[in-house]
Amino acid sequence: MPDKSILIAPSVLSADFTRLGDELQSIKSADLVHYDVMDGHFVPNLSFGTEILRQVRRATDLPLDVHLMVSNPEEQVPWYLDAGADIVTFHYEAQTHANRIVSQIHEAGAKACVALNPATPVALLDSIIEDLDMVLVMTVNPGFGGQSFIPSSLAKLRSLRKLCHEHGVSPDVEVDGGIGPDNVAEVAAAGANVFVAGSKVFKAEDRSAAIEALRTNATLGTAKRA
Repeated sequence: MPDKSILIAPSVLSADFTRLGDELQSIKSADLVHYDVMDGHFVPNLSFGTEILRQVRRATDLPLDVHLMVSNPEEQVPWYLDAGADIVTFHYEAQTHANRIVSQIHEAGAKACVALNPATPVALLDSIIEDLDMVLVMTVNPGFGGQSFIPSSLAKLRSLRKLCHEHGVSPDVEVDGGIGPDNVAEVAAAGANVFVAGSKVFKAEDRSAAIEALRTNATLGTAKRA
């Protein structure tokens, strides 16, 4: 499979929401805006919903990568499509009819992504991998920012590459959790090309430089793929 473009997706979960417009302008050199939706049920935390997503949509031209960490994705996916999501991610662990949700997302003209928690094996995607635009491999247990990267995620990414090769497909492969300039190269070498980073971008004094460091190091890692 050909290597995909490196995409950097800062997570607004780490942004200062009293300065939302300025914060989004500060990451305009990124490729996507990652928007985490947490319901306090599927994950032990609450974040934000559709109205703030509409504000984000008005404040940036970057594609909106909406990550639904919710127990009822069948019900909530239409809300976020209507609010302006360009990519909608739902968790394999929370869904009942994955193909139905993927079709719903595609019919709205958006891209469909399935997320896998750290303990969920990639083999479960065998029946749906050919329909996905992207797979999100959680590299921490979802729910809170600032966690450390789980090292076993590297083997999981390599397993996902193998599954994609067997099916002759090349969806984007996104990683979320503990990603920074020090480890992004080895994560890229294992197969990821879309990198979510929260504090490593929004806590940096120069956000553009932080984004560029992630992109440069990830590109170097891609060159090391076996």
